[in-house]
Amino acid sequence: MDMQGNRLLPVTQQQAWDALNDPAILKACVPGCDKFEPQGGDAYAVGAGIKVGPVSAKFTGRVQLTDIVAPQSYKLSFEAQGGVAGFGKGESSVALAPAPGGCELSYTVKSTVGGKIAQLGQRLIDGAAKSMADDFFSRFEEELLRRHPEAAAAAAAAPVPAAAAGPSGPWPVWVWCALAFGGTFVIAAAFFFTAAWR
Repeated sequence: MDMQGNRLLPVTQQQAWDALNDPAILKACVPGCDKFEPQGGDAYAVGAGIKVGPVSAKFTGRVQLTDIVAPQSYKLSFEAQGGVAGFGKGESSVALAPAPGGCELSYTVKSTVGGKIAQLGQRLIDGAAKSMADDFFSRFEEELLRRHPEAAAAAAAAPVPAAAAGPSGPWPVWVWCALAFGGTFVIAAAFFFTAAWR
């Protein structure tokens, strides 16, 4: 499946880039994530507990970053195994660009899934993915504003319009992100996780 979208973040491009490359931030922001550890060579070991409808499982996997152009973009590949619940794998591209009031994060995700997760209805999977994506973005923006109080003050003075604040396109999220796995580092991470389970 192919997904794409964008998100306006209330921080500078460099601040967003730093956050997207901080395993501690991604671990804290990806729903259910209990592991996001550097393995060297721009690779990360990841783990998360996920529940989609009647299927609940612990997924473990790996995210590999490539084509890194700091602080603008990178690509990543991800794979996740959840035992009998299934598996997910795919790739994503993440880009950051300056924008009025902060920076814009854009992403594309291509992923495939198998096992019980793949047998669930698409509406149920899409609903769970959207919920995870919304949760990730809320946590990620809260963490950005906590780490950059000047951005919080600016955001309070000039709130981001609701239409610009939400994800767009068919992807609810990645992460990932990534975020989920991905995606970004998910955000891709969140995108990446979410993409692997859609």
